[in-house]
Formats: sequence, C-alpha cells, structure tokens
Amino acid sequence: MVQIGETIVSFDLFQEYFCCSFSHCKGICCVEGDAGAPVLMDEVERLEEALEVIEDEMSPEARAVVREQGVVYNDRDGDLVTSIVNGKDCVFASRDGNGGCICLIEKAFREGRTAWRKPISCYLYPVRLKKTGELTAVNLHKWDVCSSAFIKGRRKGMRAYEFLKEPLIERFGEEWYKELLTVADELLKQGLVK
Repeated sequence: MVQIGETIVSFDLFQEYFCCSFSHCKGICCVEGDAGAPVLMDEVERLEEALEVIEDEMSPEARAVVREQGVVYNDRDGDLVTSIVNGKDCVFASRDGNGGCICLIEKAFREGRTAWRKPISCYLYPVRLKKTGELTAVNLHKWDVCSSAFIKGRRKGMRAYEFLKEPLIERFGEEWYKELLTVADELLKQGLVK
C-alpha cells in the first residue's frame, strides 16, 4: 500500500487492469451481494431528493421497501447502505429492455433530471473505501461478476486507477489524483507493477 495524503492506496489499483464491461456483466453489481451500496450520511438527503424524481420508475417492490424502511438501512456490520429488495437488488436498480440492470439515479442524471450522479461508492466501484484510524484505505474489490471488466481492461491497456479517474477526482480531488499518477509512474519505472 502507498500513502497519498490521508489515504492508503492498495497496489491493486495500480497493478490491475479494469474497464467496466456492461455488455457482459449487465450491471450485476447493483443486484448481487448481501447488502446495499455503502452510503455516506450526507448522501441520504440526496437519495431522498433523487427518489422524488425517479419514484415512478421504481418497481412496486422497491417503492414498498422505501415506504417501509426508507432509502437506507444499517446492514449487519452497522454500515449505512442503500435499501434492497428481496435481500439483494438495490431499490434504485431497474432492468432495461435487454435484461441489464441500470441505476435509475444515474439514468436521471444523464437525462439532466438530477444534478447528482449516485452515491460515491457506486461511482467508485470496484474501489471500496474503508476508514482505518485517521486514514482511508482505497482498495480494489475483486469478484467473479467483474471478471470480464478485468479482461477488457487488460485488452485496452487501462489500469483501474485510469478507468476510475473521474470518481477518484470527485472523491479525493485533482491534487490527490495528480499525486496518484506520480506514484503510478514511479511504480512502473521501478518495475513494482507489471
């Protein structure tokens, strides 16, 4: 791991190639797992605002969950996460005409109906953040549903930190990302990442 500012960044972010491959995974990260997506306290109000825009597009089951428990809940680890339907599907996820899963908040953002894209944990995925004392660990989550994205990234020569440039800048800032690029260049020069 490498410390950059108040973060410690996993070597995987520099080492691994990654480029989302929606045509293969069909957005399964929005519907698989044992809890919803991690949410920051200041994102709850934004989720509620987005709900006003997209509620009519949500499934009846998702609307029922939100009416009963709200847009978020605390998972078994006590972390604040998006509410889910049937123990797995994010309430903000919807199926497109091809069986793919789309984020209704992201869709509304792209259509100009909201000013907010989605929770930063979703935008950053497959990066997961974890507070460790005063520092934030920046780790790359690996699971089989993203295997095609690792293959596509290698084929395109795109490292995970390159693919995630925009969300990393949104979360940590331009200066942090510039320092990340400096570290990446140094690691490549030293042959510490292949």
